[in-house]
Amino acid sequence: MNQSTICPRFERAMGILSQRWTGLIIYQLLNGPQRFCSIESSIGISGRLLSERLKDLEQQGIVKREVYPEIPVRIEYSLTEKGHSLEPLMKELEVWSKKWLTL
Repeated sequence: MNQSTICPRFERAMGILSQRWTGLIIYQLLNGPQRFCSIESSIGISGRLLSERLKDLEQQGIVKREVYPEIPVRIEYSLTEKGHSLEPLMKELEVWSKKWLTL
């Protein structure tokens, strides 16, 4: 039997997207820039874990953190161009889930 090898880049992409909550965070940010508390309440993730995931996504260049010098300080998270390029994938996954998964 001929064994094929998995592309290292594909494997890395799956590693990023398969982290718990990461896909939901990206999907939520497809709606536009959002504050931390908005993301936290919309997907039901703990603040500590959300902070960790957002930092990871920021390091990967998928999410951008913008600080507005207001009183009190306002921080918003949005998708970068790299993050927005995941939109077709997320939309296809949404279509697939509606067709094949039951609640």
